Amino acid sequence: MRLKMKKRLGILFPIFTIFLISLFILSISRLALSLWQFERINSVHGWLPILFGGLRIDISTLCYFLGVPALLCCFMPVKGRAGKICKLMLSLFIVFVLWLLVFMEVVTPPFILEYDLRPNRLFVEYLVYPKEVFGMLWAGYKLELVIAAVISVVTIILGWKLSQYLVKDLRSQRWFYRPFLAVVVVGLAILGGRGTLEHRPINPAFVAFSAIPLANDLALNSAYSVAFAIKQMAVEVDASKYYPPMDKQTIIDLVRKSTRFSPDKFTSKTVPTLVNRTATYQGKPKNLVILLQESLGARYVGALGGLPLTPNIDKLIKSSWSFNRAYATGTRSVRGIEAVIAGFPPTPARSVVKLGKSRTNFFTIASLLKSHGYHTQFIYGGESHFDNMKTFFLGNGFVDMQDAPTFKHPKFVGSWGASDEDLYNKADAQFSMLHKKGKPFFSLVFSTSNHTPFAYPTGKIKHYNEPAATRENAAKYSDYAIGTFLKKAEKSSYWKDTVFVIVADHDSRAYGNQLVPIDHFRIPVVIFGGGIKKRSDNRLISQLDLPPTLLSLIGMNSRSPMIGHDMTKHINKDKLRAMMQFNKYFAWMDNNYNVVIFQPQKPASTYVYDPKTEDLTKKAQPKSLITMANANALWGSLAYKDGLYPFKEKKKNK
Repeated sequence: MRLKMKKRLGILFPIFTIFLISLFILSISRLALSLWQFERINSVHGWLPILFGGLRIDISTLCYFLGVPALLCCFMPVKGRAGKICKLMLSLFIVFVLWLLVFMEVVTPPFILEYDLRPNRLFVEYLVYPKEVFGMLWAGYKLELVIAAVISVVTIILGWKLSQYLVKDLRSQRWFYRPFLAVVVVGLAILGGRGTLEHRPINPAFVAFSAIPLANDLALNSAYSVAFAIKQMAVEVDASKYYPPMDKQTIIDLVRKSTRFSPDKFTSKTVPTLVNRTATYQGKPKNLVILLQESLGARYVGALGGLPLTPNIDKLIKSSWSFNRAYATGTRSVRGIEAVIAGFPPTPARSVVKLGKSRTNFFTIASLLKSHGYHTQFIYGGESHFDNMKTFFLGNGFVDMQDAPTFKHPKFVGSWGASDEDLYNKADAQFSMLHKKGKPFFSLVFSTSNHTPFAYPTGKIKHYNEPAATRENAAKYSDYAIGTFLKKAEKSSYWKDTVFVIVADHDSRAYGNQLVPIDHFRIPVVIFGGGIKKRSDNRLISQLDLPPTLLSLIGMNSRSPMIGHDMTKHINKDKLRAMMQFNKYFAWMDNNYNVVIFQPQKPASTYVYDPKTEDLTKKAQPKSLITMANANALWGSLAYKDGLYPFKEKKKNK
């Protein structure tokens, strides 16, 4: 039977066989992953959509992988020296394809455990930083690395043996059949690659069927998911390609309307959201310190109803200005940074921290404060080049990078850098030195300890659970480090002249059976320091609202394009909102927990969110809410693309 098939298919026998074997491997992997997530898949009746949608995606993937090699095979010699070289190249290609497909499926379960999605652009972005990522993997994922290595070796060995059989005794078609065969191969490859006869070729939206993002992702294969991410990264994503489009002026008008300012306050023709802001505090300008906490969702903060892991932050919340309904804009550190430092809204593209057009002349509060004579610095226990932070910061107002190379003899160094205690010791020394010089300063202090693989000094905390290297214990250690810093800071000379804020960049993980798992976006925000009065604030707040609020608290009159609210002012309840970007999904939630969610190339879906049960229930919403959400979902991409978010501060404060 095999010999007959080999004879009939001739030179295309190896490609055809690999096509079938690969299809089998991907289907078995998809079935295994779906069985692993049995309850979630069963809850949305996802078996047929995943398996049959997945088959379409797999055929498309393999047609892209194998189409060109199949075409070349139509004209490939099989005899003589040239034939040996061609068969060797074909064998190597077969081994590579098998290894790539198997490897990507093997690394999928750990990625799902961390991100609740198949490998995507995050997988690609992390590869840019091999030192940090390999250190993290080796420290926290040794077993997974060993399994991937063993399976890779086995796949390569078996793939090579299989390839030798496939290319052995190949027969080529007669020369006058070859052009005809090539046309057939090209036609089948194009048809299979497109996966549809519709106007647009098959893409992830074609097989999306559920409100559970992971269920939609299981209909893909991981090689396709990563390849699609690379393709999307090559052309910066524009929200208008994903969400319902609007004309530019309508977007601008609605975004302006969503702020607390009347239309006459926006006077710039080139920067539509540029507006003058008057600070609430009008005394001597104060220092500003942002303590950005890695992965500290509200569910890890006892005072916010979470686990009892943060006694020091809990104490601070009870004695300072704290926000009980604060939400992050995304699920990545750079997304939190763009919101907290630039006041920039989330988009389906990468954070502006990583984009080319925002490397310089992009508004940040560092640029603003630098122009007013502040010393601006970034303090980080790791390498500041990670996620392009250093390039973005230095191009947009930061002048001082206090990162890993500047730490002298840290007491503990994990895979992501110096421990949080080392970080805050460095920060305290820097603040004391700058204050002694009499120059106002702005410092962004970014922690690392609460990050996989959760490495921290031993003997500092009583473990919440076992083993020691868990997310909960790392969060508890991070809080311990904050406590040691606060004891020093409260006794320091700089305390009374400085406004501090503790805010998380994002929650540790965002996953669940909702299009946007809103409960996993809730974060702590607490403002304290000299002159800050105790206040438990129940208003809805986004990370976007922090920069205007902090500038107002330190006495900085400003002119900026930020659309966030200054929470020191009265904000009408109908203006309060949170924006959340989850993968390619954008959510807008108003003060009454009414929610609008936009998915790629689909109409808006509307819900109401219950913060007690964390349920997201379908509910019709007024058109005005949907259009307002739509405009804000499109604004970030428009502002970035058209250069509508520049730094244009000219006037000195007072």
